[in-house]
Amino acid sequence: MSLTIKLTTTPHIINLNLHPKHRTKIPAYSLGVRPKPIYHSNALISILYNNKQPRMSQASASGSVIKSSLIEPDGGVVVDVIVPECERGSKTLEAESLPKVRLARIDVEWVHVISEGWASPLKGFMRENEYLQSLHFNSLRMENGTVVNMSLPIVLAIDDETKENIGSAKDVGLVGPDGDLLAILRSTEIYKHNKEERIARTWGTTAPGLPYVEEFITPAGNWLIGGDLEVLKPIKYNDGLDHFRLSPQQLRKEFDRRQADAVFAFQLRNPVHNGHALLMNDTRRRLLELGYKNPILLLHPLGGFTKADDVPLAVRMEQHSKVLEDGVLDPETTVVAIFPSPMHYAGPTEVQWHAKARINAGANFYIVGRDPAGMGHPTEKRDLYDPDHGKKVLSMAPGLEKLNVLPFRVAAYDTVAKKMAFFDPSRSKDFLFISGTKVGTISGR
Repeated sequence: MSLTIKLTTTPHIINLNLHPKHRTKIPAYSLGVRPKPIYHSNALISILYNNKQPRMSQASASGSVIKSSLIEPDGGVVVDVIVPECERGSKTLEAESLPKVRLARIDVEWVHVISEGWASPLKGFMRENEYLQSLHFNSLRMENGTVVNMSLPIVLAIDDETKENIGSAKDVGLVGPDGDLLAILRSTEIYKHNKEERIARTWGTTAPGLPYVEEFITPAGNWLIGGDLEVLKPIKYNDGLDHFRLSPQQLRKEFDRRQADAVFAFQLRNPVHNGHALLMNDTRRRLLELGYKNPILLLHPLGGFTKADDVPLAVRMEQHSKVLEDGVLDPETTVVAIFPSPMHYAGPTEVQWHAKARINAGANFYIVGRDPAGMGHPTEKRDLYDPDHGKKVLSMAPGLEKLNVLPFRVAAYDTVAKKMAFFDPSRSKDFLFISGTKVGTISGR
C-alpha cells in the first residue's frame, strides 16, 4: 500500500514530534489520503523493506562489516567553475570589456547550481548538442562513451537584441539582476529556443498554468546561448540561510568527517511531518541491520524557485532546525543543507535530476515518495503525472544505475500503539489516514 496526499491551502496546526514529551507545533496544510500500491525497485529495497537477509559477499560472510565509500560523482570529478580568489580581479576586468547578458533571478539560481558541481559533468549552460541529448534522451554521452543522467535542460535564454549585441563575440559577461558582474561564459554557441518543444518534452503537456513555464519560459527570449562558465565569486543570497547552502564538495567533506559509510538523501519542499521522520529513522535502522556502521541522512530541502503555495524556504529551514533541536532526527547522524536548484514540477523527468544531483553530493541511497516532483494538473482536477511513475522511472533511468532508490513506506496513525507507524494491511481498521495532529506521510515531492 502507498499513500496519496492531496494538499489544500487550509491552514491548521499539526503536532510535529513523535515523542509525547515534545509539543512543537507548526503551520501545515490540510491533507486527505487514500491507499495505493507501492513499487519496489530492486533487490536491495526488498531486503530493506521486507526484513529479508541480504545476500552475503565472501567478506561479509566471514564477519566483515559491509562498507560503502562515497559514491563517485558523474564524470569522476565534482565540477567547480568558481574563479580562484587570486584571479578574480583580472577576470572581472575582462568581464567588464565583454558584451553583456543580463540574467533573470532563475538564471542566477542555475549559475549557482552549475558553479558548485550539482550538474557535473556539465561545466556551463548547455550548447545545442547537450541540450538535444538532455531533451530527447534525459542523459549525456561522455567522450569515453559512458552515459550520465541529465534529464532537465539547463539553458540560458536571450532575446533578439542581446543576440545582436553579442554579434560574433565568443565570450560574454553575465550580469545579475542588480547589475553586478557574476560570470564569464566562454566559447559560446547561440541556437534557436523552440519553447513548445522544450515544454512538451519536459512536462509532457503544453497545458496553460505550469508555474515554471509561465514565469520563466513563456516570457524568455527566442534564443539559447551555451558555453563554459567561469563564475567570479561564490553565489550568495544574504538571506540568513547561506550557511545551509553547502556545495557537493563541502557535503562530501562533512560526510567524510562523520565517517559515513552510507549516505541516504531525502528531499522536501514542505515541512517535515511525523511520517517523514518515521521513514527516515526507520531507513537508518534498516541500513544498520544490513551491516553499515554509520549511515548518515542528508535532509536536503529544495531552495530554488518554488510555486506560490509551497511553504517558504525560511519557514521550512526554521522547522527543520527545530526537528533536530527536539531530537526528532538525531543531529549526530543528520546533515541539513539547502539544495539550490529551482523546481520545475516536471514529475518523472525532474525526479531524475533530483536524484542525479545527490549522487554528485555523495549520496548512494535516495528516498523517493509518491508523485515526486509532481503537482496537480493545471486545468483539470487530477494529478498531472501517475503517482507511481516517478519511482519506477528512477529504477530504470540511464545513468542512475549506481544509485539505490528507496520508495516510501506508508505511515499512518496507529490507534492501538497511539503513535505513527507503518501501515499494516492485516489490521487496516487500526490505522487513521487523516489530516490534523495524527498526520500520515506526505510525498517528498
